[in-house]
Amino acid sequence: MITELARAKVNLTLEILGRRPDGYHELASLVAFADIGDQITFYEGVPVGVTVTGPFAPTIAGENLIAVTLRRLAEAEPRLRLGAVTLDKQLPVAAGIGGGSADAAAVIRAVRRSNPELASSVDWVTIARSIGADVAVCLANSTAWMTGVGEIVTPLPGWPTLGAVLVNPLSPAPADKTAQVFRRLGAPSLVHGQRREPPNSGIGAIDFLTARGNGLEPAAIAVMPVAAAVKSALLGQTGCRYAAISGGGPTCFGIFDDPLQAAVRLANDEPSWWVRAVKLG
Repeated sequence: MITELARAKVNLTLEILGRRPDGYHELASLVAFADIGDQITFYEGVPVGVTVTGPFAPTIAGENLIAVTLRRLAEAEPRLRLGAVTLDKQLPVAAGIGGGSADAAAVIRAVRRSNPELASSVDWVTIARSIGADVAVCLANSTAWMTGVGEIVTPLPGWPTLGAVLVNPLSPAPADKTAQVFRRLGAPSLVHGQRREPPNSGIGAIDFLTARGNGLEPAAIAVMPVAAAVKSALLGQTGCRYAAISGGGPTCFGIFDDPLQAAVRLANDEPSWWVRAVKLG
């Protein structure tokens, strides 16, 4: 039995550079991971299957990405010892914090740990990329600069750990929320050679976040207007240094020196919201 924490993924910044000829969007994003997430338990050697428990289990629609992951692993390397997976779903679904991608990546890490003799010969990153755009960065599981459509991951070990509050209003999201957000965005065609540089030691964290922001925010708010209220509530808290929507929302994050106090106040003000104090690193 192997357990892995599928940590919530937060897009601290997200810039959409343009729409590529293949229809996908070129992006540049500073990604960090919270110290909370879904719990993955992998049982080697028993019949392959997926069991889902936890408060957000009933909200998963369609085929679970974990089942897709187990199939891709079997196809990539038939010698891998696979098994059953239990997912304790603690993160809201379709929330902009990479829950499904983080779950898939956690399963890959668990299978890699369970097959040490194959760990160096299997191309785990390519498998991750084949599952979804965010799975590669979730497999890395630490602060990184993400480019391309999400498949190019550059670790940023010097980025500081930040205290934060994550807030999701728990409002129903459209089944095609992400597609709606990108349609609303209406990004122009990508200009060849266009790129964005990652942060360097010459700029502070808050200054970098403020300068880059999340280019999806207007479109995300148009699809789920409640996200604007969540961001406003974070900005209204004493000590909030920065707040933004993560990814396509509706989850928002606020950066605080003392996130616990802010989380307690927000949870009291909005008891129907999902509010968590976290460290992002």
